[in-house]
Amino acid sequence: MEPKQTYIRDIAQHEGQTVTLKGWLYNQRSSGKLRFLQVRDGTGTIQCVIFRKDVDPDHWEAAGALTQECSLMITGEVRADKRSAIGFEVGVQSLTPVGPSEDYPITKKEHGVHFLMQRRHLWVRSSRQQAILRIRHTVVRAIRDFLDDNGFLLYDAPMFTPNAVEGTSTLFATDYFGRQAYLTQSGQLYQESGAMAFGKVYCFGPTFRAEKSKTRRHLTEFWMVEPEVAYADLDDVMDLEEAFTLAIVQRVLDNNRADLEVLERDISKLEAIKGPFPRISYSEAVERINALGVKKEWGGDLGAEEETVLSEQYDTPIFVHRYPLEVKAFYMKTDPDDARLSLSVDMLAPEGYGEVIGGGQREDDLDTLLAKIHAHELPPEVFEWYLDLRRYGSVPHGGFGLGLERTVTWMCGLHHLRETIPFPRLMDHLEP
Repeated sequence: MEPKQTYIRDIAQHEGQTVTLKGWLYNQRSSGKLRFLQVRDGTGTIQCVIFRKDVDPDHWEAAGALTQECSLMITGEVRADKRSAIGFEVGVQSLTPVGPSEDYPITKKEHGVHFLMQRRHLWVRSSRQQAILRIRHTVVRAIRDFLDDNGFLLYDAPMFTPNAVEGTSTLFATDYFGRQAYLTQSGQLYQESGAMAFGKVYCFGPTFRAEKSKTRRHLTEFWMVEPEVAYADLDDVMDLEEAFTLAIVQRVLDNNRADLEVLERDISKLEAIKGPFPRISYSEAVERINALGVKKEWGGDLGAEEETVLSEQYDTPIFVHRYPLEVKAFYMKTDPDDARLSLSVDMLAPEGYGEVIGGGQREDDLDTLLAKIHAHELPPEVFEWYLDLRRYGSVPHGGFGLGLERTVTWMCGLHHLRETIPFPRLMDHLEP
């Protein structure tokens, strides 16, 4: 019977005790009669020290034959060590190799991104990639905890849809038993039905955009959380986004400082994020962008360069609201004070990270919504169920979508979001 496993994250509870670790060899070095093994188990990494005189000759020789990323079991005594990053080391008493690892392809030398992306299934074992994915895990938990604690109901949306949500040019089409179907761009329309039933709902899952883009801010498959609230106007939506974002940032600061340090993230940039976030209109944003030396005409959506130059001026996220109606989706409500504008809002992250949240107030009038569907040349028959939400007890309502990978990119201070998901899907990347 194999001995019970002790996890490295719990090692402080076992000082002075004999434990068994089960993991992989991250690195090793030798100094005469000593071998130093860096062993990881997914919860942490610890140094295991082998004195030649303390182990059987077979175990000593076995340790010398270990290679990078081979799997092994080690039994030894936990000892305090002030020089260790985690404060402890293990004095090895016995060692058992489990699985070999010959010619591990990712070595200490510098590798190009293409080489690493082709070996993503192995790259995730590195300390940097693990730090990023632990932060992703924290962000996901923070999202769910905030929404669950504030009375939102999880309301799952389908992955197959008969219609576009964010524009017909970015749909992945598929055959659905002889009918044309699409991979979802957003679960938002379905969340509106949930809001009319439960008041406050959200969905959280993968979404798909067939955008022919190779920028550092786009994936073809990404995760999005989409809350929707009945009786909410644009100001309510911005209030919710702000509280939501502050909760996420604080959770990462509370739980992942060590991971942020591995990434060499400037933690003071996250600590500086406090409310209230500035709220500027689209028209004001265009004026500021032009004043900063980037030419921008009123009427078009803000591009990556324009979002970057604007958001770099702030230490906190900012809200840009009331975009032109023409650049937003058909379901956005028209601003009653200016028919050119929509009651929409994008939240731009600081440090030039650009849009991480998009949302606003939805069109709640049946005739106006139907006219917008026709104006966007969308087939009204596939929206009959959606129009029913305006026929039977329509109310003002709104919500937003937060892109998980863009948020993690910002939290981690990364240049490209491809590292923020275990297996990124890009225009030119489908494997592994």
